[in-house]
Amino acid sequence: MTNKKRLVIAMTGATGAIYGVRMLQILKGLPEWETHLVISAAGLVNLKYELDMDRAALYRLADVAHGINDIASCIASGSFKTEGVVVAPCSMKTLAAIAHGFGDNLISRSADVALKERRKTVLVPRETPLNLAHIRNMAAVTEMGGIIFPPMPAFYNKSDSVKAMVDEGVGRILDMYGVTIDGLFKPWAGLGNEG
Repeated sequence: MTNKKRLVIAMTGATGAIYGVRMLQILKGLPEWETHLVISAAGLVNLKYELDMDRAALYRLADVAHGINDIASCIASGSFKTEGVVVAPCSMKTLAAIAHGFGDNLISRSADVALKERRKTVLVPRETPLNLAHIRNMAAVTEMGGIIFPPMPAFYNKSDSVKAMVDEGVGRILDMYGVTIDGLFKPWAGLGNEG
């Protein structure tokens, strides 16, 4: 029996592989956390294209890696205790599967499990502009208790690099799970506190 907190990090083929990778990098340094990774075939293609990273390098960042079609995996069951699921990045195809309970692979199944068990489920969709199907699917996930978190930078932080903008988004997502890392993002303190 582990005393570690477990978090499922799922990655799809949408642009933004850096979000999933950065979360894994941060959690790798926290001994109280155990990460369970699942990535789609399109996610692996995108990982190579955007970050020049292969499957082996990604898997080394996770405590446990699961195959996309391994529906018998531990994370496919609600009896396997986790803090929840983050799908980062989340394609519109995966969003639709989660919104409609279509657990056709381990990503949509693990999110479905988290939702049915009332565990925190955060989807990081990467698409713009949105059509009505996308918006309705986001509404459906929200109505089920999921959190839609498009990685939109906050310009009040005056971020000067892509890394800083990614860290801000990742920091805010992990903060929802109780992971607070100094320097990832600066919470808004209001204009009256500028001094």
